[in-house]
This record gives sequence, structure tokens and C-alpha cells, in this order.
Amino acid sequence: MAKAKKTPDSPRLPDRPVDQLLVPVRRFLHVESASGVLLVICTVIALILANSAWASAFYAIWKTPVSLTFGSFVLEGDLGHLVINDGLMTIFFFVVGLEVKREIVAGELNDPRKALLPVVGALGGTVAPALIFLLQQWGEPGQRGWAIPMATDIAFVVGVLAMFGQRVPFGLKIFLLTLAIVDDLVAVLIIALVFNKAIAWGWLLVAVAGFIITMLFNRIGVRAVPVYVVVGAFIWLGFLKAGIHPTVAGVMLGLLTPSTAWIGRATFFDVFTAKWNQLRGADKQASEPLPVDVEKLQLLARESVSPLHRLEMGLHPWVAFGIMPIFALANAGVKLDLSSLSHPVSIAVASGLFIGKPLGILSFCAVAVWLGLTRLPEGVTWRMLTAGACLAGIGFTMALFLNSLAFGSDESFRSMELAGKIGTLSGSLMSVILGSVLLLLSLRPKPTAPTT
Repeated sequence: MAKAKKTPDSPRLPDRPVDQLLVPVRRFLHVESASGVLLVICTVIALILANSAWASAFYAIWKTPVSLTFGSFVLEGDLGHLVINDGLMTIFFFVVGLEVKREIVAGELNDPRKALLPVVGALGGTVAPALIFLLQQWGEPGQRGWAIPMATDIAFVVGVLAMFGQRVPFGLKIFLLTLAIVDDLVAVLIIALVFNKAIAWGWLLVAVAGFIITMLFNRIGVRAVPVYVVVGAFIWLGFLKAGIHPTVAGVMLGLLTPSTAWIGRATFFDVFTAKWNQLRGADKQASEPLPVDVEKLQLLARESVSPLHRLEMGLHPWVAFGIMPIFALANAGVKLDLSSLSHPVSIAVASGLFIGKPLGILSFCAVAVWLGLTRLPEGVTWRMLTAGACLAGIGFTMALFLNSLAFGSDESFRSMELAGKIGTLSGSLMSVILGSVLLLLSLRPKPTAPTT
């Protein structure tokens, strides 16, 4: 007689809760790798259209006037700047804020010793590119673009790493992910402190009031997402009208998002276990109503996950497969010619990414390890770290965004804006090639001695 399968008396928590912390990171890396491929496709499409007979029509799309009128209030701009760079990119930066908060609460930045290496590397990878750029452009009009080569595009980097499959140590992926997040945080600080106009204090008070309302709603347990969307829209408008780039508001809202669940996991499992045992112990026909409050279980299931985790997992695919490709189409299209390629700004940006990034990352990391302050991630060699540092020279999304802030606001800097784009693309391409070759060599298995 066959034995009946033993049914557990109640649901159990995962045997290895540490693995649960890695699930969002692995999912994040998987989405980023696919997003990197899509970004390449959109970049190629933008470059082809910008250098074709349809170039004028292609550029005209992003210059389409857009306005919102409410009584005497008018908000106007064009599709490329107002809708994409100021609007959609605020959502991108909101997700960046969520990523930073996640890393601080439960990621690499939560452990000071583990966080030190990528943080130190990120600082070196921001300082060295800026210095290399300034050495070439100091005192020149292009000096205002010094921040362009400072940030790493994690989507492209993870996309390249994905081509090497499981041979790439997970420690190297986490190192580059954390480094890119710190890079983004530095870029946000630069945007907040440097690329802003004269502040309109009245509108800034509107934004501050929005933040206070957001924190109050979090405190009293308001769970309706549409309510926060409305408040967030007013904060975005307050920053935009105050003269502070609205993407800063996105990051700040991401950092304010609660990282703990409203209902603890233990509470959820206690309630679910009671209902489960009630169901198993009830001697009823299958056709009778279940002794379970389904709506209550749905609420428990949803609210046992933190808003930070839920929003990051919900928005990340939209950002990766929607907002970033649209941004690439709107900003990567540039007419390729020798004058732009040999422009001093183009050379300064490209050398900052291709030379400054790996030089800064490796030198700062080497000093930190030599001083005994930290160590290399498990399974990662210096050759692998060198390859990763070269891949960190892929600037793309944030570099193009900083380029638009540095040069895009003034028509007299139009040639420099185009040169900055060319420099970003060429520097990123060279970084891809060099980083991929070095990574391939570092992952090559060591030859084994012949047996006799």
C-alpha cells in the first residue's frame, strides 16, 4: 500500500532567509541585462535615423511643443525636454532612489566593510574622469561639461556581463552594481548643487509641503498609491518651477519610501496558518464556501512586502524597457562627422570614460586594499576587477543626461552638446571592447599540467 504524502501542518518560512535577500538583486540584474540589449538597439536606431534622409523629421519629433493649461496656469515645453528629460526621467531617478535605499537597508551598503570597496571605487571613478576632462578643458567654454564622464550605466555593464554567463563571479556583479548606484548618487548631488537656476522660494515651499505630507501619510499608514502619485506630482512641479531639476525630487521620494512592511511576515504567516488549519480541520463538502477571508489574505500578502520592494519590482521593468529606451531614442541620435569626433569636448569626454574611469577605480581600490581597510569580493581577482573597472567606463544614460544639462539649455553650446554625445558613445564603445577582452582573458581557465 502506497504511503500517503505527508502534508505540513502549516506554511513554513524559507529555510535560508539570506537567499531571499538575493532574490531582488538577481531579478534586478536579469532585467538590466535584457534592458542593455534593448538600449543598444535603440541607440543604433537613433544613430541611423539621425544620419539618414529622415534626420530632420526625426529631430522634429522631440521638438514637438507640449503644454498643460489649467486656468491661468500654463506649463509648456517640448517633448524631448519637458516630457522625457524632466518627466519620465524623474521616474527613472525615483527608481534610483529606491535602489540606493535598498542597498543601504539590506544590500552591500548595509555592511560598512563590504560597502567600502565599491564606495571607494566609485569615488575614484568619479574624481579621475572629472580631472582628466578638466585638464583638457580648463578655462575653455566646454569646461561646464566636467561631470559628463563621471557615471556608469549599469544596464549596459550588466548586459555585457550577461554575455559571459555564469562564469562571471556574483561578487563582481554586486561590486559593479553597488559602484554604479553610488555613481548615480554622486551624479544626483551634482545635479542638485550645480545644474540649477536661481531658486524660486515660493515654489520650493510647495515641494517641501509635499514632502511633509508624504512623510505624514507614511506615518499614519496611508496605503493608496494614487494618493502618493498626486502628492508626488505637486512635488515634481514645485521643483521644476523652483529652478531645481525635478529628477532630484524623484530620488528624494525614493529615499523616503518605507523599507519595512506594514504587516510583518510573522503576522502574515500566523494569520495564514490559522486559516489553513481551519480549512484542513473543517469536515465540509468541497462545494461549500471556503472558511477563508480571501480579501483579507490578499491585503496581508500585499502588505507583508515593503513598499520599497514592491515599487522597485513594479517600476523597474517599466523603466528598463520603456523609459530608458525612449530616452536613448531621444538623446542618442547625433550626426556622425569628423568635426564632432575630433572636437575637444568629445575627446575630453571619451578619455574621461575610457581612461579616467578604470584608472580612478583601480587606484582607489588598490590603496584601500593595501591599507587593509577592505578586500576583494570572494572569487574576484585583480584581473577581473580591472576588466570590471574598464566596463565601468560605459557612461551612456547618465552621461547623456548630464550632457543635456551642461550644454542643452543654451543654443550657443549646440556644437558642444553634439560633441559630448559623440564622446559619450565613443568612450563607452571603447570601454565595452577593452573591458570585454580583459574579462574574457581573466575568465579563461588555467591550463592544467599534463598527467604522466
